[in-house]
Amino acid sequence: MRRLLLVSALAAALCGPAFAQSPDVEALAASVDAKVQAWRRDIHQNPELGNRETRTAALVAEHLRALGFEDVRTGIATTGVTAVLRGGKPGPRIALRADMDALPVTERTGLPFASKATTTFRGETTGVMHACGHDAHTGILMGVAEALASVKDELAGEVLFIFQPAEEGPPDGEEGGAEEMLKQGIFESFKPEAVFGLHVFSTLNAGTVGYRSGPLMAASDRFNIVIKGRQTHGSRPWGGVDPIVAAADVIGTAQTIVSRRQNISKLPVVVSFGAIKGGIRYNIIPDEVELVGTIRTFDEGMRQQVFADLINVSESVAHAHGATAVAKVPDTKGNPVTVNHPALTMRMAPSLEKVVGADNVVEMDLTMGAEDFSYYANEVPGFFYFVGATPPDQDPLKAPSNHSPEFFLDEQALKVGTRTMLQVALDYLHMAD
Repeated sequence: MRRLLLVSALAAALCGPAFAQSPDVEALAASVDAKVQAWRRDIHQNPELGNRETRTAALVAEHLRALGFEDVRTGIATTGVTAVLRGGKPGPRIALRADMDALPVTERTGLPFASKATTTFRGETTGVMHACGHDAHTGILMGVAEALASVKDELAGEVLFIFQPAEEGPPDGEEGGAEEMLKQGIFESFKPEAVFGLHVFSTLNAGTVGYRSGPLMAASDRFNIVIKGRQTHGSRPWGGVDPIVAAADVIGTAQTIVSRRQNISKLPVVVSFGAIKGGIRYNIIPDEVELVGTIRTFDEGMRQQVFADLINVSESVAHAHGATAVAKVPDTKGNPVTVNHPALTMRMAPSLEKVVGADNVVEMDLTMGAEDFSYYANEVPGFFYFVGATPPDQDPLKAPSNHSPEFFLDEQALKVGTRTMLQVALDYLHMAD
């Protein structure tokens, strides 16, 4: 905490922020709180997977048009929406971003507005749920848009609102997410000085905000490994090549990539298997087994070494069993490290403290989760922070995590998210150089 207070003091000393008269954040946020809650609950009850957020995007676009925003664009990166709010006074250009997609998770929260949606994902029927809080992000940014539009004449500068699809990744064979939004030119006609985003987070209590200067969230990469054997009857395994046993050995040996081959005293590394699929009957040894998973790193050299090691382990261990491995590592382009621009972070950290108080702003450890906000922050200075989602009377380290079917958002997080994003935006726009 002492370090955060020093950061705030340094920001005041180095940046010397002399603020022009800025609208009252609490009053602006209070005017949209009820709407933000209603939007969030509606979106939660009607979740849509990446590149399929048609209902959500239509809701957002209709709202922005009703507010009189300029340049309301739809269909970007399949279902993305952007719009520009031009203030009545000259000033900087910034961008604010929210993601809209849900996850293939069957909800078990018991909420009255719980999702009952289902879909087919990777050949299996599953529920669809806002298990990561993107419903909150969308509702918050819709509220921020309305609040800022209400003081348009007093606003110094211009704001690009980005409602992005497919943060969790597009469907196989499709493009999507932040990278695709940028490829389709959202920063070409409107190049911001800075970009801001937030994420509700289960490991923080509601009323608490977390951030970190520099690297914050890991690079993420998917992998796909197919172990090919030869089918045989379960009663005579010697009559074939067992890909299940080979796959099990690959999974076990792969753990040594982190524990024995990476210098984790430098930076953390994660290699996790998320799904194993092979076989259909108890007494048939199948032809092949598919393994899929994720790699998380903070250093490009370490990242590339993990790729090479996992391919080597897969192919070599499979060969030792008389099987073969087709290892796609990575099997698609992943997200780079999410980095908070140090000078921008120092400048904006006091804005968070204005809303929740210095005692409720914490410095985050490196987070192995990933975010494609990283693509925006690679183009312009970025500041990304976490808003606590777990009820204050619950241990956040024991709470259901983001992506859990029991992930629960204390709706106080909506108020904190709306107020912090408004404060960050207004402080940046109205801060004198």
